[in-house]
Amino acid sequence: MNVNKLKSILNSFNKTAQQLIKDKSKTLEKVQEGLKKAAANKGALSNIWDQLQLLFELAKDYAKGNYTTISKGSIIAVVAGLLYFISPLDLIPDFIIGLGFVDDAFVLSLVYKQLAIDLEKYQKWKDSQKTIIHI
Repeated sequence: MNVNKLKSILNSFNKTAQQLIKDKSKTLEKVQEGLKKAAANKGALSNIWDQLQLLFELAKDYAKGNYTTISKGSIIAVVAGLLYFISPLDLIPDFIIGLGFVDDAFVLSLVYKQLAIDLEKYQKWKDSQKTIIHI
C-alpha cells in the first residue's frame, strides 16, 4: 500500500470535510451513508468496528450540536476519514474481496490514533449522558 498516496488522498478529503461540516444536515446525510455502508460490510470491518462506530457517533453528535467541545481540526479529520470510507475512490477498491477495506481500515485507524485524546474525552462525555439520576 502506498502510504504517501493514501495521505495525499486523505488530504483532499480534509478540504471537502472543511466545507461539509458547515452544513449540519449534509454532514448527517454522509454519516447515515457511512453507517449504511459499514453495516453492510460489518464482517470485513470487524477489526475496527468499535473504532468506526465511535467515529460515526462523534460526527453525528457534532452535526446535531450535541457535542461541540472538539477542535475544528479534529472534527475535520473525523469527517475526512468517514468521507474516505464512503468514497468509491479508494486506493484499494472495496469490491476486491479480502482486500477492499484494508485501506479504509488503515485510514480510519490512523484518524482514531491521531485523535485518541479527543475520542477519550468524547467517550467520557457520551458515558456521562447515559447516567440518569432518579430522585
